[in-house]
Amino acid sequence: MKKNPLRVALVQDRDHGSVEANLANIEARVADAAAAGAKLVLLQELHNGAYFCQHEATSEFDRAEAIPGPSTERLGALAKKHGVVLVSSLFERRAAGLYHNTAVVFETDGSIAGKYRKMHIPDDPGFYEKFYFTPGDLGFEPIDTSVGRLGVLVCWDQWYPEAARLMALAGADLLLYPTAIGWDPDDEPGEKDRQRGAWILSHRGHAVANGLPVLSCNRVGHEPSPIGASGIRFWGSSHVLGPQGEFLAEAGTDDPEVLVTDVDLARSEDVRRIWPFLRDRRIDAYGDLLKRYRD
Repeated sequence: MKKNPLRVALVQDRDHGSVEANLANIEARVADAAAAGAKLVLLQELHNGAYFCQHEATSEFDRAEAIPGPSTERLGALAKKHGVVLVSSLFERRAAGLYHNTAVVFETDGSIAGKYRKMHIPDDPGFYEKFYFTPGDLGFEPIDTSVGRLGVLVCWDQWYPEAARLMALAGADLLLYPTAIGWDPDDEPGEKDRQRGAWILSHRGHAVANGLPVLSCNRVGHEPSPIGASGIRFWGSSHVLGPQGEFLAEAGTDDPEVLVTDVDLARSEDVRRIWPFLRDRRIDAYGDLLKRYRD
């Protein structure tokens, strides 16, 4: 049965240099979150290591692992120990030459409640993900847990209103985004502000358009590029939004933080009654959304 209000925690952190160091740190931070009363804990994208997609190198595929596998075993045990629903983000080795960017959700008993494979895959300077990840094939399906139906999406998915809408239409109670996004350190301050502002605005739009809470967990710290570029300074700013896009909690831009707050799941019903966007959708007129572009 869903608990309302639901106390949630976002673990915003930096890379600690190895899988072991990162998982040990996650264990400590999840313990902190549980001690603060959190029942749902969201981790950042690809939390087991550095954001390796700044370059293209076949050796990086050695980071991938099977699901179930060593990390899911350890994270499942962590969820069970603290009685939390835990949302993780892993580099999945599905088969030789077939890899995904995959979020795995653990129930409070340590079992895998479900997974989501990232659907939208970027290929931009510093974010060469198409080299590593096959687009997801599990669709936009919420994952049922003891704290509610979780509409889990991953990072680049956050720019697509279609993804959030489809999760909402499938009955998601919350939208969750494990994320790894930041600035090029060489960009001028105004451009940095515009990029971060657009990122937050996209999440607020998803919350408003769908009448749902949104949780986005980002990493922090500077990670140098292996190919001589300036690297990425991840801007943190992890946040929890209510169903009208209001900030319930927001982390800073520079430091690790366990962000804890309460989410009133019943408010979505109230908000949707006064802003009935789902009622007024013209589903008879949206066929062209299936086109790449309307020439």
